[in-house]
Amino acid sequence: MTGDPSTASPHREVLVVGASRGIGLAVVEEYARRGSRVVGTVRGTGRTALHDLADRSAGAVDVEHVDTTVDDEIGALAQRLAGRRFDLLLVNAGVTHDQSLTSATISPEEFSRVMVTNALAPLRVAEALRPLVADDGTIALTSSGQGSVAGNTGGGWELYRASKAALNQLTRSWAARHADDGRALLLLAPGWVRTDLGGEGAASSTEEAVPPLVDTVDAQHGRPGLQFLDREGRTVAW
Repeated sequence: MTGDPSTASPHREVLVVGASRGIGLAVVEEYARRGSRVVGTVRGTGRTALHDLADRSAGAVDVEHVDTTVDDEIGALAQRLAGRRFDLLLVNAGVTHDQSLTSATISPEEFSRVMVTNALAPLRVAEALRPLVADDGTIALTSSGQGSVAGNTGGGWELYRASKAALNQLTRSWAARHADDGRALLLLAPGWVRTDLGGEGAASSTEEAVPPLVDTVDAQHGRPGLQFLDREGRTVAW
């Protein structure tokens, strides 16, 4: 896989957590196309599309393993990667739920599963892997426009919305704790994308959504501070 010099990324070394499929996999492929060296993670031990991409990448893509809900696995990943420095850490792992469930009908177990995976785990990953990111690098977390409290005029997907809003709030608190950090900190709203999570009825394919998303991430390189952006680089209302 040969990088395109005309679209070379300022993020030369990239770590994407949650890259076995969907948006994460497409982000890995896009950065490799732009000439970056990329480490992508998968949760299980089985073969995935990321392994296939790594096989044809001529060394541009490496595969690592981590379950983002298991602190010991996050710590082990940080230790395995301790000798590397990344220009970009993108935490993409997330889950959804039965759309028909509401706060009145969802079980506490399902509530905990979605909230831990979508809100708590990404911040634990970012905290553990932050020392691996260059001082002028970028830390990005995949949020959603559905995490916008101001934008919730139609309801639906109640827990998913709540989990992404919680992710946004926790990230704002994290940014306040690290107010002197020189890294760019991004919450990304990729839009409704046709993936296993987004479903077949989504408005955009990964081929349509991911290149502008990567353009937006790359445009923030060297711009410290927290932003909540859609894939076109527009600010999303909190």
